[in-house]
Amino acid sequence: MIDECLVVEFSVTGDDCPLADASRATGTTIDSRPPQLRHDDYALLRFSTDDGADDLAAVLDADDRIRYLHASRTDSKTNFRCLSKHPCAVHELTDAGFMAETLQYREGTERYTGAVVGHDVLQGVLAAAAETVGVSLERVFPLGEEDDEAVAQRWDVTPAQEVALRTALEMGYFEVPRRTTAEEVADELGISKSAFLERLHRGQATLFAQVFA
Repeated sequence: MIDECLVVEFSVTGDDCPLADASRATGTTIDSRPPQLRHDDYALLRFSTDDGADDLAAVLDADDRIRYLHASRTDSKTNFRCLSKHPCAVHELTDAGFMAETLQYREGTERYTGAVVGHDVLQGVLAAAAETVGVSLERVFPLGEEDDEAVAQRWDVTPAQEVALRTALEMGYFEVPRRTTAEEVADELGISKSAFLERLHRGQATLFAQVFA
């Protein structure tokens, strides 16, 4: 048995899959589960967005690569399900051994977070990444022995909440005095101020509940 498991994050630009194109056209941030590829080469897609759902639905509905688009609303989030005939760049990495956990599409740029088991598999995944359009390695770090949950959910925050927290931290929103405002962080994320604050507060509540449990 191989004990070593590595968390890997990739950034992807230039992918022409439907979700990348839709996020680019609408400016909407899309959080997606890994696509499931069927034997007929259709991919099952499940994804959600906190804002811009109507525009996103319109763009995807007009895309002839998308079939059977369905949307449902829960709280402030809209969840989508559909079939896609067009493969995503993540399939190339998956074939090499990358186990995707979360995918995020933001204005045409993608971020993949997942795991590989062992350095030999990592080398194969990196070779596949080098041959796939626009894929670049962001970081690699070992998965700790106690981190037995999904790698992108170590603290059980959503990818959108993680990006909001990370961006706010990098821009100095938590410093005293603050170096930036909520409006400026929201602009950097490409979302409304209210959407940013909701993600921030939900993410903080989740983190604090686990830290002080």
